[in-house]
Amino acid sequence: MKRRAFITLALATSFIASCSSKFKSYNGPQVTRVVVQKSKRKMWLMHNKRVLKTYKVDLGFAPRGHKQFEGDGKTPEGSYFINRRNPKSKFFLSLGISYPNAKDKAYARANGKTAGGDIFIHGGAVLSANKNQPDWTAGCISVSNKEMRTIYAMVENGTQIDILP
Repeated sequence: MKRRAFITLALATSFIASCSSKFKSYNGPQVTRVVVQKSKRKMWLMHNKRVLKTYKVDLGFAPRGHKQFEGDGKTPEGSYFINRRNPKSKFFLSLGISYPNAKDKAYARANGKTAGGDIFIHGGAVLSANKNQPDWTAGCISVSNKEMRTIYAMVENGTQIDILP
Protein backbone atom coordinates (compact mmCIF):
# COMPACT_ATOMS: atom_id res chain seq x y z
CA MET A 1 0.00 0.00 0.00
CA LYS A 2 2.84 2.42 0.83
CA ARG A 3 4.47 1.70 -2.51
CA ARG A 4 1.24 2.47 -4.39
CA ALA A 5 0.80 5.75 -2.48
CA PHE A 6 4.43 6.66 -3.20
CA ILE A 7 4.00 5.98 -6.94
CA THR A 8 0.77 8.00 -7.04
CA LEU A 9 2.47 10.90 -5.26
CA ALA A 10 5.47 10.74 -7.59
CA LEU A 11 3.26 10.76 -10.69
CA ALA A 12 1.17 13.66 -9.35
CA THR A 13 4.30 15.66 -8.50
CA SER A 14 5.73 15.03 -11.96
CA PHE A 15 2.46 16.09 -13.62
CA ILE A 16 2.23 19.30 -11.58
CA ALA A 17 5.89 20.15 -12.29
CA SER A 18 5.41 19.69 -16.02
CA CYS A 19 2.28 21.87 -16.00
CA SER A 20 3.95 24.66 -14.08
CA SER A 21 7.07 24.82 -16.25
CA LYS A 22 7.51 28.18 -17.89
CA PHE A 23 9.00 26.52 -20.97
CA LYS A 24 6.94 25.38 -23.93
CA SER A 25 7.93 23.45 -27.00
CA TYR A 26 7.06 24.52 -30.52
CA ASN A 27 7.16 22.51 -33.72
CA GLY A 28 5.24 24.73 -36.16
CA PRO A 29 6.50 26.92 -39.01
CA GLN A 30 9.71 28.82 -38.32
CA VAL A 31 9.35 32.45 -37.28
CA THR A 32 11.39 34.20 -39.97
CA ARG A 33 10.72 37.75 -38.79
CA VAL A 34 9.21 39.67 -35.89
CA VAL A 35 7.49 42.97 -36.72
CA VAL A 36 6.56 45.56 -34.09
CA GLN A 37 4.51 48.60 -35.00
CA LYS A 38 4.87 50.99 -32.08
CA SER A 39 1.99 53.30 -33.07
CA LYS A 40 -0.44 50.35 -33.04
CA ARG A 41 1.16 48.68 -29.97
CA LYS A 42 1.21 45.42 -31.96
CA MET A 43 3.74 42.68 -32.61
CA TRP A 44 3.48 40.04 -35.32
CA LEU A 45 5.42 36.78 -35.54
CA MET A 46 5.82 36.04 -39.23
CA HIS A 47 6.69 33.02 -41.36
CA ASN A 48 7.78 34.73 -44.55
CA LYS A 49 4.69 36.84 -45.42
CA ARG A 50 2.22 34.84 -43.29
CA VAL A 51 1.24 36.04 -39.81
CA LEU A 52 1.58 33.24 -37.25
CA LYS A 53 0.68 35.19 -34.10
CA THR A 54 -0.33 38.74 -33.17
CA TYR A 55 0.22 40.34 -29.76
CA LYS A 56 -0.65 43.60 -28.05
CA VAL A 57 2.53 45.11 -26.57
CA ASP A 58 3.63 47.75 -24.09
CA LEU A 59 6.68 49.87 -24.86
CA GLY A 60 9.10 52.21 -23.13
CA PHE A 61 7.68 54.96 -20.93
CA ALA A 62 8.46 57.57 -23.66
CA PRO A 63 7.51 55.54 -26.73
CA ARG A 64 7.59 58.15 -29.52
CA GLY A 65 10.71 58.29 -31.62
CA HIS A 66 13.82 56.13 -31.88
CA LYS A 67 15.87 55.28 -28.81
CA GLN A 68 18.96 57.47 -28.90
CA PHE A 69 20.40 57.55 -25.39
CA GLU A 70 20.51 55.46 -22.28
CA GLY A 71 17.62 56.35 -19.97
CA ASP A 72 15.45 58.12 -22.55
CA GLY A 73 12.63 55.58 -22.09
CA LYS A 74 12.22 55.06 -25.83
CA THR A 75 11.89 51.76 -27.65
CA PRO A 76 14.32 51.54 -30.60
CA GLU A 77 13.16 51.75 -34.21
CA GLY A 78 14.85 49.93 -37.06
CA SER A 79 16.02 46.46 -38.03
CA TYR A 80 17.76 44.36 -35.41
CA PHE A 81 18.12 40.68 -34.51
CA ILE A 82 17.18 38.49 -31.57
CA ASN A 83 20.63 37.85 -30.14
CA ARG A 84 20.20 36.22 -26.73
CA ARG A 85 17.79 34.46 -24.39
CA ASN A 86 17.34 34.92 -20.67
CA PRO A 87 15.40 32.07 -19.02
CA LYS A 88 16.00 33.60 -15.58
CA SER A 89 14.90 37.15 -16.39
CA LYS A 90 13.32 39.20 -13.63
CA PHE A 91 10.73 39.85 -16.36
CA PHE A 92 9.74 36.14 -16.53
CA LEU A 93 11.45 35.18 -19.82
CA SER A 94 13.18 37.51 -22.25
CA LEU A 95 14.64 37.65 -25.75
CA GLY A 96 17.44 40.14 -26.33
CA ILE A 97 17.35 42.61 -29.21
CA SER A 98 20.67 43.56 -30.83
CA TYR A 99 20.26 47.28 -30.02
CA PRO A 100 22.52 49.28 -30.11
CA ASN A 101 24.06 48.74 -33.52
CA ALA A 102 27.14 50.65 -34.74
CA LYS A 103 25.05 53.56 -36.04
CA ASP A 104 23.19 53.89 -32.70
CA LYS A 105 26.49 53.89 -30.77
CA ALA A 106 28.09 56.47 -33.09
CA TYR A 107 25.12 58.84 -32.79
CA ALA A 108 25.12 58.67 -29.00
CA ARG A 109 28.91 59.07 -28.81
CA ALA A 110 28.77 62.11 -31.14
CA ASN A 111 26.32 63.66 -28.64
CA GLY A 112 28.53 62.88 -25.64
CA LYS A 113 26.20 60.14 -24.35
CA THR A 114 25.82 56.37 -24.36
CA ALA A 115 23.24 54.54 -26.44
CA GLY A 116 22.17 52.23 -23.65
CA GLY A 117 21.36 48.60 -24.22
CA ASP A 118 19.65 45.61 -22.62
CA ILE A 119 16.58 45.97 -24.81
CA PHE A 120 14.37 42.88 -24.73
CA ILE A 121 11.03 41.39 -25.57
CA HIS A 122 9.88 40.20 -22.15
CA GLY A 123 7.02 39.26 -19.88
CA GLY A 124 5.83 41.19 -16.87
CA ALA A 125 8.08 42.07 -13.98
CA VAL A 126 7.51 40.01 -10.87
CA LEU A 127 7.70 43.01 -8.54
CA SER A 128 7.11 46.05 -10.72
CA ALA A 129 4.52 48.55 -9.55
CA ASN A 130 4.31 49.89 -13.12
CA LYS A 131 3.65 46.65 -15.00
CA ASN A 132 -0.10 47.25 -15.16
CA GLN A 133 0.39 50.71 -16.68
CA PRO A 134 0.65 51.21 -20.45
CA ASP A 135 4.16 51.74 -21.77
CA TRP A 136 5.86 51.00 -18.47
CA THR A 137 9.23 49.58 -19.58
CA ALA A 138 12.58 51.37 -19.80
CA GLY A 139 12.58 50.85 -23.59
CA CYS A 140 11.70 47.17 -23.99
CA ILE A 141 8.73 45.45 -25.58
CA SER A 142 6.48 43.75 -23.03
CA VAL A 143 3.74 41.11 -23.33
CA SER A 144 1.98 38.95 -20.74
CA ASN A 145 3.90 36.07 -19.18
CA LYS A 146 1.58 33.57 -20.85
CA GLU A 147 2.26 35.15 -24.25
CA MET A 148 5.99 35.28 -23.52
CA ARG A 149 6.06 31.50 -22.98
CA THR A 150 4.82 31.04 -26.54
CA ILE A 151 7.07 33.73 -28.05
CA TYR A 152 10.13 32.31 -26.25
CA ALA A 153 9.39 28.87 -27.74
CA MET A 154 8.72 30.16 -31.26
CA VAL A 155 11.43 32.80 -31.84
CA GLU A 156 15.01 31.64 -32.30
CA ASN A 157 18.24 33.56 -31.90
CA GLY A 158 19.17 35.22 -35.19
CA THR A 159 15.56 36.08 -36.09
CA GLN A 160 15.20 39.55 -37.62
CA ILE A 161 13.05 42.04 -35.71
CA ASP A 162 11.80 45.18 -37.42
CA ILE A 163 10.55 47.86 -35.06
CA LEU A 164 8.48 50.45 -36.89
CA PRO A 165 7.29 53.87 -35.63
